[in-house]
Amino acid sequence: MITGPQCRAARALIEISREMLASFSGVDEDTILKFERKLEKPADAVIVSLTHALENAGAIFLPEGERGIGVCLKFTRSEARRLSILESEGGVVGDDEVPGA
Repeated sequence: MITGPQCRAARALIEISREMLASFSGVDEDTILKFERKLEKPADAVIVSLTHALENAGAIFLPEGERGIGVCLKFTRSEARRLSILESEGGVVGDDEVPGA
C-alpha cells in the first residue's frame, strides 16, 4: 500500500492535479486531500484505486528497502515526450482496404 506522501509525490512527478487524479481514479478529491495530508486513511480499496490511476499515469512506487520507500517516473521526460508525439500522430481513423479481408 502506498502512503499519502507517496501519493502527493507521485502527483507532483507526473504533473497531475488532485482534480485529475480524482477523475482518473473515481476517488473523491477531498478523500485524496485528507489522505495526502495524513488526516485520514481511506479504505484499502480506495488506496488501490489511487495506486492504479497513478501507475497508469506514469508513476512507479518503490517498496520500503534500505533507503526507504519512494516513487519515480516510469519513463524519462524525453521518453514521455516521444510517446506523447507518437500517440497524437495518425489522423482520422478509417476502414482498411485490405484485399480478401
